[in-house]
Amino acid sequence: MRKPTAARAENAGSGRSSERAIRGALLRFQVVAYVVGVGLITLVLVGVPLKYLADIPVVAETVGPLHGFLFMVYIALTFDLASRCRFSPIRTVLVMLAGTIPFLSFVAERKVTRQVRGPEGIARGD
Repeated sequence: MRKPTAARAENAGSGRSSERAIRGALLRFQVVAYVVGVGLITLVLVGVPLKYLADIPVVAETVGPLHGFLFMVYIALTFDLASRCRFSPIRTVLVMLAGTIPFLSFVAERKVTRQVRGPEGIARGD
């Protein structure tokens, strides 16, 4: 049987649920959550009004597909982080859905970051 300190040292270095792996997954999630949030806000507050009110579809036609692709990346990275941190399936789906509502991806990102880095979380970033 290994000593608890040896197990913690092993978990800190390598493996899918190691501190380093979780920190990396969290950073990727944070970046994509912000990018998806900004893209969705741009699409909803700029692209759609320009398309339907001013008959200028270029912003919606450019940002729409880009946001769609980045949202798929957001879903994949959310699943990656959730599986590493062992989120419940309901929580995972709620965080994924946060990327569909303007401004909510920012809120979800902050909550997830606080939980993962929190006193009982793994990746404190110290």
